[in-house]
Amino acid sequence: MSESLFGATLEGLGRVATEAGLPAYGARQLSDWLYGKNATSFNDMLNLPRAVRERLAHLYSIHTPAPVKVTESSDGTRKYLFPASGGGFVEAAWIPEGKRATLCLSVQVGCKMGCLFCMTGKQGFQGHLAPGEILNQYRSLPERDSVTNIVYMGMGEPMDNLQNVLESLEVLCSPYGYGLSPSRVTVSTVGLIPAMEEFLDRSRCHLAVSMHSPFEEERRRLMPVENVYPLKDVLAVLRDRPMGRQRRVSFEYIMFQDVNDSDRHAREVARILNGIRCRVNLIPFHPIPGTPLAPSPRETMERFQLVLKQRGILTTIRQSRGLDISAACGMLSTREMVRQRGEPE
Repeated sequence: MSESLFGATLEGLGRVATEAGLPAYGARQLSDWLYGKNATSFNDMLNLPRAVRERLAHLYSIHTPAPVKVTESSDGTRKYLFPASGGGFVEAAWIPEGKRATLCLSVQVGCKMGCLFCMTGKQGFQGHLAPGEILNQYRSLPERDSVTNIVYMGMGEPMDNLQNVLESLEVLCSPYGYGLSPSRVTVSTVGLIPAMEEFLDRSRCHLAVSMHSPFEEERRRLMPVENVYPLKDVLAVLRDRPMGRQRRVSFEYIMFQDVNDSDRHAREVARILNGIRCRVNLIPFHPIPGTPLAPSPRETMERFQLVLKQRGILTTIRQSRGLDISAACGMLSTREMVRQRGEPE
C-alpha cells in the first residue's frame, strides 16, 4: 500500500508539494483538500494540474477507512472499531453529555505498559498508529460535527508514540487543519517523563496523568511504570514547569474497592499534590476479565471526593458510561481479535 498523505502536517505537505512541482502555496492547497474539504481522492483536487494529481495518486493514497463496527449504549455512548493498517483494531468512543460531546481516541494497537486494570494491556503491544490513523478516528466519525472535546485516553500510551501524537495534535489544532482549540484537547500519560517533558514543550494541549494510587508500592502493583518513572519524579517535573492560566494538568484516579479508596489514600493524594494547580478526576472502574479488582461503591467515591475538596483539591467524579457495551478500553477490539482468530471468548 502506498503512503497515506492524510495526517501529514503542513511542513510535510510542503515537501510533497515541492516534489510534485507545485508552487509554494501548494501545501496550503493540499491541506485545504485533506482537512477542509475532506477529499477522498486526488481526482477531487480540481485546482491542481492533472499531471500533478496523477503523480500524487501514483505515490500516495488518502487512506481514511470507515469504522467496521459500532456498538451503542443505552446512555448514548457509542464505540467505533477501526481497522489498523498493520493489522488489528483500535477503538474510538463518542460520549455525549448535554451540550458536551467527548471523543476518546486511541494511539496504539495494544499497549506495552501492562497496567493491571487495563484490557488493552492484556493484548500486548502490536503497533503504533500513524498520525493519519489517529486523526481518522475523528475524520471518519459520523458524529464529528458534534464533538466539543477530544481526549487521547483510548488504547495505547500517547507518550510512547509521541512523534505521531504530536503531528496529529498539530493537524487537529492548526488553522490549516481542523482548527480545534488546544484547550479542548487532553492527552494522557502513565508518566513517561522524557516524552512528557517534550510534550509540554511542544504542545499547548492539556495533560492528564494516570495516578491510581499515591503510594509507591501499591502503584507499582497496579502500574509497572512506577519501577521506571516513579510518581514522585513525575510530580517533581510538573512542579518545575508552570502551566500558565490557559493550561491545566489533571490526575486520573480509577477507584478500586478496598485497594486505593480509603481516607488514608485521599489524604495522601492531597499531600503529594500540594502546590500543583490541578484537578483530580475520580473514575469508576469498569470491570474486565481476569483481574481481581472491583469498583468502589458510589458512596466511597463521594467520601473520597469530600476529603480532597476539604483540602483544597478540585475533584470531580466521572459518570459511568457505556457499561452495557463493554466500554472499558480495549474490550471491543479484544473481542473482535478473538472472533477473527476463531478462539472462544
